[in-house]
Amino acid sequence: MPSPFAPPASPPSVFSRIGSLARAHEAVDIGQGFPDFPPDEALRERLAHHALHSGHQYLPLPGLPALRRAIARKIQRCQGARVDVDDEITVTSGATQAIWSAVQAVVSPGDEAIVFEPAYDSYRPAVESVGGVVRPVVLEAPHFQVDWAAFAKTRSARTRLVVINNPHNPSGTVWSEEDLRELERQLRGSEIAVVSDEVYEHLVYDGRDHRSVVRYPGLRERAFAVSSFGKTFHVTGWKVGYVVAPPVLTARLRSVHQYTVFTVSTPAQRALADHLADASHYETLASAFAAKRDRLAAALAGSALRILPSAGGYFCLADYSAVADEPDERFAARLIAERGVATIPLSPFYSEAPAGQRLVRLCFAKRPETLDAAAERLSAR
Repeated sequence: MPSPFAPPASPPSVFSRIGSLARAHEAVDIGQGFPDFPPDEALRERLAHHALHSGHQYLPLPGLPALRRAIARKIQRCQGARVDVDDEITVTSGATQAIWSAVQAVVSPGDEAIVFEPAYDSYRPAVESVGGVVRPVVLEAPHFQVDWAAFAKTRSARTRLVVINNPHNPSGTVWSEEDLRELERQLRGSEIAVVSDEVYEHLVYDGRDHRSVVRYPGLRERAFAVSSFGKTFHVTGWKVGYVVAPPVLTARLRSVHQYTVFTVSTPAQRALADHLADASHYETLASAFAAKRDRLAAALAGSALRILPSAGGYFCLADYSAVADEPDERFAARLIAERGVATIPLSPFYSEAPAGQRLVRLCFAKRPETLDAAAERLSAR
């Protein structure tokens, strides 16, 4: 008999679709945004130690106090900002859960949320799941800079939230001091909250630095700053992140968090607290990942793909307009079938993709041999 239940509101994501196709063809995967190399041995040793010798029961809802203290020290070191360990830091089950909880904490049915597109695919469903309405502001290729006049026009009396991503996935752009000051200026005097997805905070290249919203008083008072240990320490499967927010927003976030996750892996939190004691574990990341970025770009220099600059994060974009004039999802599927290389098409990152845009996303957070194998296949005549 027919099922009484309707099909899911959201179809499988582009990551699920491309991942399944890549596995079926045994393709070299430089599309999915996760490392294919192990985390630091010292971190794995701390996890093993705590799994064997420490407690395994629930930690307090906000997270392990020692980990929250370590996070506060890192923020002071990297951003020059002091945050309250008890009332402004919450450990979450990864960044995606943090973003969903933050959205649920401030968005009500009919509220509008401004999202800069292309955007990570979880932002829209997080807003729509609580009856909110997404109002996109498009970042134009190839530079993907914010059009602040367009932002001002998109704001309305119903705007309740702005979602930003810095460094930006998928373009690799990094917000400037001027951008953050302009956002601060435009939101002054409003009751608009900000979710700032900062999961690639330690992956900023070429002499730039990452400027968190916590540096700017007019943003800090209204912002959830979201970070990810999965991205920072190459442990995406641990699903541990955190949110920094002012006390009133932290209280709202925790009112959601307590009924969805409540608390996060105890051994993992203890291991991360130990690992954060040595700042070199995150301060050396930028140079290591910049070398990976440059390796892939150099290996593809002789191909027909044009690699766009990437100032931060795991990703760079490739313009394939000299290779084919076809939609990006079809091109990405053909790359898998014909070249054995998985990339991610850019169109699913938009509400409505720009007509004629020919871009795919490449992930360089991979082993050298993975990058070389992918480049060799993509460069073959």
